[in-house]
Amino acid sequence: MALDWLQRNKPGKGVYLVEKAAMTYTLLTAIAILVLYRQMDHPLEMLLERLFIVIGTMGCVFIYRQYPCKVTAFLRVGFQLSLLSYWYPDTYEFNRLLPNLDHLFAEAEQAIIGSQPAYWFQRDFPQLWISEPLNMGYFAYYPLIAAIVCWHFIKRFDLFEKIAFVLASSFFIYYVVYMVLPVAGPQFYFPAIGEENVLAGIFPSLGDYFNYHPELLPGAEHGEGFFYSLVEGSQAVGERPTAAFPSSHVGISTIIMLMGWRSSKKLALVMLPFYILLCIATVYIQAHYLIDVFAGWVSGYLLYVLTSWLFRKLS
Repeated sequence: MALDWLQRNKPGKGVYLVEKAAMTYTLLTAIAILVLYRQMDHPLEMLLERLFIVIGTMGCVFIYRQYPCKVTAFLRVGFQLSLLSYWYPDTYEFNRLLPNLDHLFAEAEQAIIGSQPAYWFQRDFPQLWISEPLNMGYFAYYPLIAAIVCWHFIKRFDLFEKIAFVLASSFFIYYVVYMVLPVAGPQFYFPAIGEENVLAGIFPSLGDYFNYHPELLPGAEHGEGFFYSLVEGSQAVGERPTAAFPSSHVGISTIIMLMGWRSSKKLALVMLPFYILLCIATVYIQAHYLIDVFAGWVSGYLLYVLTSWLFRKLS
């Protein structure tokens, strides 16, 4: 099997569709930076980072052209997917310039549901046997992405490029939405307005508050354990007041489940418990309002259909 991965093949022409999607997103955001240059916090650094991404992409293509095989093909795809963790907090650098909209989403949640599930869920169920499985599910997000990509690389290489394109393109569409729809989520918004306002159902507008306060404020301490610590640690490092609506965690994991079901029902069944826990956990850890989860399910399915169609049209 390893020898098959290293066996030379005839290199395809040009760049992969996933690379085209990534370079399109890189170019569009670079143009946006130039337009907003005077308003942004560190535009020159962001432009240089995009230059390095372009150089890295060209380098991966060059390596593949010198030694075309499955491993170097995986390098090209893996490089683009690895950058998704960079592109996520990058959305904050754009939407911080717009007035925050969390009050509208919290008010909608209150009107529809009559309460704030993101507030009482974790508060009322802090038990370790509930907290740990849910935190494990939330932390399984990136392992699920890696699993679906690696499974297709090993078992269905004929679908490998499609899987990468669908995933990356869906992420980029979500990121564009997050740039123009500044919703930070309960874990940022609730501590900022205070528990007394949440309990009273009062949700004030914060205006440009998150433009100057990107830090994740400490909320009530609920839970302990290994996965709780992993989630808390990862959020402390990479979380920003951005990307709450719709939930890309739910949307992308829904796309993963659809791809898994189409390729291998056994694989989908293995991933299913983690998917369920992840969807519940997004509200439990206060990353999202419940309406964000519903929007994640709908948008995930629609993006799967759209990006699959785009891949067929552009291939």
